[in-house]
Amino acid sequence: MSVVAGVDFGTLSVRATLVDSEKGPIGTASASYPLHRRRVDPNYATQSHQDQMTALDEACSVVLECTGVDGASVAAIAVDTTGSSVIPIGEGLEPLDEYYLWCDHRAWAEAEEITEKAHALGFEGIDWCGGVYSHEWGWAKLLHWLRHNPEKRARFVTALEHCDMAAATLSGIRDASELKRSVCAMGHKWMWNPRWGGLPPESFLVAVDPLLAGVRDKIRGEFLTSDYLAGHLAPEWAAKLGLRAGIPIPVGAFDAHWDAIGSDIREGDAVNVVGTSTCIIAIARQAELVPGVCGVVPGSVHPDYTGIEAGLSAVGDIFDGIARRAQTSVAELSEGLELYKAGQTGLLRLSWDNGDRTVLVNPELGGVTLGWNLVHTAQDELFAAIEGTAFHTRIILERMAAHGVRVDRVINAGGVPQRSEVLNKVYANVLNKPVLVPAGIPTSLGSGIFALLAAGAYKTIEEAQAAVCLPLRTVDPDPRAAAVYEPLYKLYRDVYFALGRRDAEPAALGLVLPQLRKIAAEAGKVQ
Repeated sequence: MSVVAGVDFGTLSVRATLVDSEKGPIGTASASYPLHRRRVDPNYATQSHQDQMTALDEACSVVLECTGVDGASVAAIAVDTTGSSVIPIGEGLEPLDEYYLWCDHRAWAEAEEITEKAHALGFEGIDWCGGVYSHEWGWAKLLHWLRHNPEKRARFVTALEHCDMAAATLSGIRDASELKRSVCAMGHKWMWNPRWGGLPPESFLVAVDPLLAGVRDKIRGEFLTSDYLAGHLAPEWAAKLGLRAGIPIPVGAFDAHWDAIGSDIREGDAVNVVGTSTCIIAIARQAELVPGVCGVVPGSVHPDYTGIEAGLSAVGDIFDGIARRAQTSVAELSEGLELYKAGQTGLLRLSWDNGDRTVLVNPELGGVTLGWNLVHTAQDELFAAIEGTAFHTRIILERMAAHGVRVDRVINAGGVPQRSEVLNKVYANVLNKPVLVPAGIPTSLGSGIFALLAAGAYKTIEEAQAAVCLPLRTVDPDPRAAAVYEPLYKLYRDVYFALGRRDAEPAALGLVLPQLRKIAAEAGKVQ
């Protein structure tokens, strides 16, 4: 028997879970940290490395205390994080600034320049990230930082993804040449791929902006999948966390990718990790490129498969925004939501409040709700927002399936499906297929699985999953609701592409509002 620690750094908090190799999760604790926003710039979102590591110290102390586990017996620790969350680094791996968090969208112009230059020069890397480089990704964020911090450029040594920074910090690494970098992070967000020699060529980067001259060489280190080690726990951090110095730390990854592992992902599964945003994760032995899907990367989720990532830029954040404007909470606004029928609100709500991650990859979009009348309520909007995120998810899954990604099962992971059975039922009805939901929150369990591998408790991910993953329960679609959602989904899809693409020819948008009224009227007749 082995006990390991799995750590998940989310957008607002860190969760530490102790996982027993035979019993599975035996205890978890979390600690929060602030997200720095600016009302004058809605694209701004940063976070302090120090705040995050202080929160990790707190969460580890609490979980050891509440479980009664002797920290000296913990055999390994693994870390996943948000991404692309980028931090510029100086000498000794000291931060030069805060993290550009995944939801920081200031680099939208830089992303457009990278996309345009990649197509103009015929750089193959753009095809592997869906044809559009995102404002949420590493090169765009680093270029934005270089442009806006000229006084700090001379001290710039390298830039790190959050998962690599956390692992390096815990390992006591102070020299950039000793860094281990996550294939998951670098493949999905930095256009890294062995096909073209790793990172994009120097000639391409300099063509985007001369400020990137020499930066490729500074993004150095080994690029590894998570069945390799990033290091071993340094004495300083062992003392802070109450663990034993020297225990192994595997190469980290993004939270959604390891949440999929913790949700018992198999080939043919699409795992919706629904939280503040949604990441949609799939794995395949062989995969083709998918237009508009933000990453097809060998070894990124599971070392033996190609990982496919897509998603929505906001989900839980949209629900929170609706409740905040109504001066209430999502929990209170959700009371009675289970009585709503498919399409009854007459509202069609697009999930663009934080831009579009997939498949349009357009940061300039904003939330759109069609069909308002004088008696609609905030609760009506919340239900329509749940439907809208389900419709958007269906667009993504259909795009993936059209390009050879099998979607036999849909698993709703993340925190929101644990709190909202309405969301699970709506998703099952919109997708018209069963939705599986873990019997508990799998967040940080994926980290625990990779920690178990690092500790030698299991030889394969599948062995570890069979031993520690939570059971899955099934939410079946309602045939009547699914039938209502078919025409409503077609309306959503028409509006999605007509309003979301700059080059779109106008669809017959004049039909949308009358059709919404008709669907709502029909829904009102169903008892």
